[in-house]
Order: sequence, then C-alpha cells, then structure tokens
Amino acid sequence: MHRLFSLLLLLSFASVSVAQTYEITQEEDGLTVHYDGKLVTRYLKKSGSKPILYPLLGPDGVPMTRRYPIESVGENEKNDHPHHRSVWFTHGKVNGTDFWLEKEGEGGVIVHEKFEKISDGETAQIVSLNRWETPEGKVLCKDRRSITFGQDEGRQYFDYDVTVTPVDEPVTFGDTKEGTFGIRVAGTMKTDAKMGGTIVNDKGVKNKDAWAKQSAWVDYYGPVQGKTVGVTIMNHPSSYGYPTYWHVRTYGLFAANPFGVHDFVGKNVQSGDHTIKPGEEMNLRYRVLLHEGTTEEADVAGAFSRYEKVQK
Repeated sequence: MHRLFSLLLLLSFASVSVAQTYEITQEEDGLTVHYDGKLVTRYLKKSGSKPILYPLLGPDGVPMTRRYPIESVGENEKNDHPHHRSVWFTHGKVNGTDFWLEKEGEGGVIVHEKFEKISDGETAQIVSLNRWETPEGKVLCKDRRSITFGQDEGRQYFDYDVTVTPVDEPVTFGDTKEGTFGIRVAGTMKTDAKMGGTIVNDKGVKNKDAWAKQSAWVDYYGPVQGKTVGVTIMNHPSSYGYPTYWHVRTYGLFAANPFGVHDFVGKNVQSGDHTIKPGEEMNLRYRVLLHEGTTEEADVAGAFSRYEKVQK
C-alpha cells in the first residue's frame, strides 16, 4: 500500500512538472507559445511593416490587446491607428526615416532575418534578428530582440530586451513621441471606454496625467470579459534612458519611449536624439507583467522590485 501511494505521488508530481512548462512551435508565419497547454501569444514575423506579438492572452486566457488591425474590430475598439499592432517595437525617426507609421512606399520596414534561438521548458526564450530598411532598401541598423517568458508568483510575464547596432554609419533614434516599445490594450480596458480602465505610474500619477512622465513602470488595468486584468510595462534600470518617458494614452496606446523629450517636456530642453556609432550598441530592456486585479491588488511595486534585481 505504501509503495502504491509513493508511486501515485511520484506520477502526480511528474504530471505537474510536465504540464506546467512552455512549448514553442514553429509555423510558416512565426512561432506559437503555449504554457501548461494554453496559448500565451504568437510571434508573427511580419504584420504590416514589422514583427509583432499577437494575440497576447492574460489571466484565464482573456485577450489583453486589441484585435484590430490584425483581425476584425473587437468590442469597444476603433479602426484607428492601424500601426498599433498588439505588441511591437519601432520608432518614428531613425536617421530621418519613420518606422512607426505604416505608409506604404514612404515609411521604413523592419524585416525579420532569422530566429537565432528558440528554447522552451520551465521558461522559454525567442531570440530574433531583424534589419531596419528605408523605403529605398538601405539598411540603417539591425536589432537582436530576446523575448523571455516566465512566471512571477504564478503570473505570466515576458522580458523584451532589444540590442540595436548600426550597420555602416552612425544611426540616430530621433526626438519624437512616436515610439518605441508599444502595446495597444484591449478596447474595454482603455480609460476612454469609461468601464473602469485606469493608468497608474510608479508615483501614483493616473490616467492622462501619466502621459509624458518619467517612471520606472506604468500599469494599465481594466475589464476584459467581465474580469479586471492589467498589463504592466517595467523599465529595467540598465536600459538606455531609464527611467523612460511614457507615451501612454487614455484611448489605449501604451508605449515606453526614452527619446521624445521635446514632445514630452518642451522645446527648451536638450534634444532626446541618441546616436549609436559603428561598433557601439544601444540596449533597451522591458518586462511585461500580465495580472489580475488593480495595480495595488497585483502589488506591481513588489513585482518591479524583483525585476530590477534581474541581471542580463
């Protein structure tokens, strides 16, 4: 009897350890990430003019980002800003080229080159290499983006770390509010929906007043399918421009941007332009936490204190 109990216990632990892991599958248009058999997100190599993550599913599988323009317009969504594609990384002024807006034949394109690494298990990691091309096909710079999936006290997160390097000449990320690491939250979460959506930064500044402020993190929470959930973007202290400025809007745009100083602060300040010379690199590091409840209920401040201790 004792042997049987021990065997059952062992099988129980084995089944739990096998189930609660990440699995990444490769498909023609990108990668699909599952945790414990449930979809977390897909890495799409090309959507519009760039790679993105879509969909992004949070607690109980609820969608945390809007459907449009990847799919048809969802609940409380608008068919505006078609360049706001779920989760993305671009910038509005790179050596004068606009990679933020999607203007065919006019704007820049971020081209997926290859996946350098794909690993799954108790944590998962996707490392991709990409090149930034002007409308004329000139490559200005390249990026290596590492996306690491894990659990913070039972809650899903992913670390989005980007290293940008010039190709043949210096590359300047220009001073504009149109950037840089962005998320467009679900339509019911946005503050303007007046359904409880709330923006909060690390100093307790809320909603429209959080725009253009510097902060180590910002949380955006609200209802999705009857459940209060939130997305937090955290900026690591080792990231360029920490603590970053925030291009976060009550209509659902949620972006970290360390460059847009003139738009955020005013004209009588030093430019936010940042130039990377050949042989140098720029590192930007963010963690996205998907949680239940409000900012306080999720103890976002505590989650950030754990994240800021993470070494690269």
